[in-house]
Amino acid sequence: MKKKETILRGIPASPGIVSGKAFLYGREQYTITRRLVKEDQLLNEIKRFKEALVQTKNEIIEIKKRISEEMGVKHAEIFSAHLLVIDDSMLIEEVISKLKKEKLSIEYIFQDVLRRYIKVFSEMDDEYLKERISDINDVGRRILRNLIGAKEDVLSNLKEKVIVIAYDLSPSDTATMHKKNVKGFATDIGGRTSHTAIMAKSLEIPAVVGLELLTKKIESGDEVIIDGTHGIVVVNPTPRTMKKYEQDREKFVSYAKHLLDLKDLPCITLDGKKIGLSANIEVPEDVPSVVAHGAEGIGLYRTEYFYMNRKDLPNEEEQFRAYSSVAKKIKPHSVTVRTMDLGGDKFLSQLDVPQQMNPFLGWRAIRFCLARPDIFKVQLRAILRASAHGKLRIMYPMISGIEELRQANVLLGEAMKELKKEGLQFDENIEVGAMIEVPSAALTSDILAAEADFFSIGTNDLIQYSLAVDRVNEKIAYLYEPTHPAILRLIKNIIDSGHASGIWVGMCGEMAGDIVMTIILLGLGLDEFSTSPIATPEIKRIIRAVTINQAEQVAKGALTLSTGKEVEAYAKSKLKEIVPDIAAELE
Repeated sequence: MKKKETILRGIPASPGIVSGKAFLYGREQYTITRRLVKEDQLLNEIKRFKEALVQTKNEIIEIKKRISEEMGVKHAEIFSAHLLVIDDSMLIEEVISKLKKEKLSIEYIFQDVLRRYIKVFSEMDDEYLKERISDINDVGRRILRNLIGAKEDVLSNLKEKVIVIAYDLSPSDTATMHKKNVKGFATDIGGRTSHTAIMAKSLEIPAVVGLELLTKKIESGDEVIIDGTHGIVVVNPTPRTMKKYEQDREKFVSYAKHLLDLKDLPCITLDGKKIGLSANIEVPEDVPSVVAHGAEGIGLYRTEYFYMNRKDLPNEEEQFRAYSSVAKKIKPHSVTVRTMDLGGDKFLSQLDVPQQMNPFLGWRAIRFCLARPDIFKVQLRAILRASAHGKLRIMYPMISGIEELRQANVLLGEAMKELKKEGLQFDENIEVGAMIEVPSAALTSDILAAEADFFSIGTNDLIQYSLAVDRVNEKIAYLYEPTHPAILRLIKNIIDSGHASGIWVGMCGEMAGDIVMTIILLGLGLDEFSTSPIATPEIKRIIRAVTINQAEQVAKGALTLSTGKEVEAYAKSKLKEIVPDIAAELE
C-alpha cells in the first residue's frame, strides 16, 4: 500500500531543493551495565579512562584539521569547544573521585557524571551555555564509544546518496558528511544560527531544522523532498508534488545564476542614486564569498571570533594581522570593524565574567570594553595600525547614550597618541561610528549624530529590546516583528537624525537582508545595506529595479499602517508590483 504524502514545515537552514531516499540517523545508544570493580582494578580503570580521553582528543583534532582545510578556520573553531570539554579538569577529577568512592566500572561512572553535567546545563538561564549541551553530548558519546570499544556509526561511511533525517546532528556529525552521498538533511530541533545550519550553508547542502516530529513521521527508505529555501519537508510525495518540486529546483538554479550575473554591476537605483551594498563577515576566510557575490566592501566585521573558544586573549599583533589582511583584500572598498561585542550569548571562557540573570541586558559590548580598557585598547591599537593598509572604519556596539560614545573616543584618542609616539602609521582621519541597537540610542540619535561619523542600525537587538521579545524564545517568536510600526518609526528617526547632521546611515542587522523590507528601507533613506554575502545579489536586484521616488512613496504608505502584519502584506504587494521576478521567488 502506497504511503500517504505528508508535508511538514520547519525553519529554513540552508537554501536549495533536493529529493531522495531518507536515511534515519540515530545517535548511538550505549547500554552500560552497573559493574563492580575491585580495589586492585581501579588503576586499570583510570588508565582506560585516560586512554579513551587521548583517543577522543586525537579524533577531534583530526576532524578539526580536515574541516580547517576544507571549509576554513572559522568552522573548524567549532571543535575547539569540544577540546575544552575533554580538557576540563573538574570533569576528569569528578569521574576519578567517583570511581574510587563507588568502585563501579569507569564507563558507568563517566555516563553518570555526564548525565549530571547535561542536567545542570539544561537548567541554566544562559542560552549560550544551554547550546553547549550538544558539545558535551557529542564529546561524551565519543568517549563512551572509545571506552567500550564500539564501532562508530559515522555519516562518512554512507555508500549511496541519501537525505539524512535525525532528531539532531552534532557539529562533528555534519562535518563528517561527504557531500557526494548526503544530498540534504532535516532535523527535529535546531535554529537558523545553530552550528548545524552554519555547516549546511558552508557545504551548500539544502537543510531544514526545527521540524519537531519529523523522526516520528518518517522511516528509512521513504522518499523525501527537502526545500531548504522555504523550510518545507515532503515525505512520500505524490508524482504531482515531485514534478512541481523538480520544476522549482530548476527555477532556483536558474534564478541563482541570473542573480550572480549582477555581481559586477553597480548598486544604483533606476534614477541613478548610488546605494551602499556591503557584506557581514566574522573572519578573514569569509572575504572570498564577499567578492564572489558582488558586495562592495564590508559593513560589519564581527571581531568576537578572536575571543571565543580559546584559553588566552588575542594579542595586538594577531588582531593587526587579521584586520590588515581583510583591509588589503577589500581595497579600494571600506571595512567597518565592530569592536568586540562580547557578553550576552557570546561566551568569554578566559575571563572571569559573572553569571548574569539577563545577559543581553547586562555587562556586555561597549559596557564591557569601557570597564576593561586594558583589553579594549589592545583592539583599538590593532585596528588603527591596520588602517594604514586599507580603508577601515571603527564602530562601537550597543551604545546607549552620548557618554559611552565620548568615553570610547577618549580611549581611542589615547591609543592614537601612543601609536604616534611609537612612530607607527595609521589613518588619523579614520571614521568612527555607533551601532544603533538600543532604544535609548534610537530616541537620542540626534544627540549622537552630532559626535559620530556614521550610524549602522543593528536591527536584531533593536527589535528585541523595543518589543520586549526574546528572539531565541520559540514561545513568543511570533511577536518578533521587523515590520512592527514602532520599529519603522525608530528606523526613520535614526535615519532622519543622521542626515540632519550630515552623516550617512547604514543597517547591518538581519533586516538589511530581508527582501520584503528592501524598498521600504530604501524609501526611508537608508544609505547602506550590509548583509550576509549570499543575500547581496537579491538586494542589488531590487535596488536596481526601483526609483527613489517609488521607494519613498512605498515607505510613506507603510508608515500609515497599524500592525506588523499589515506592513508585511503591503510590502509584499509592492515588491510583486515593482520587482515581479523577485516576488515570484518569494512566493
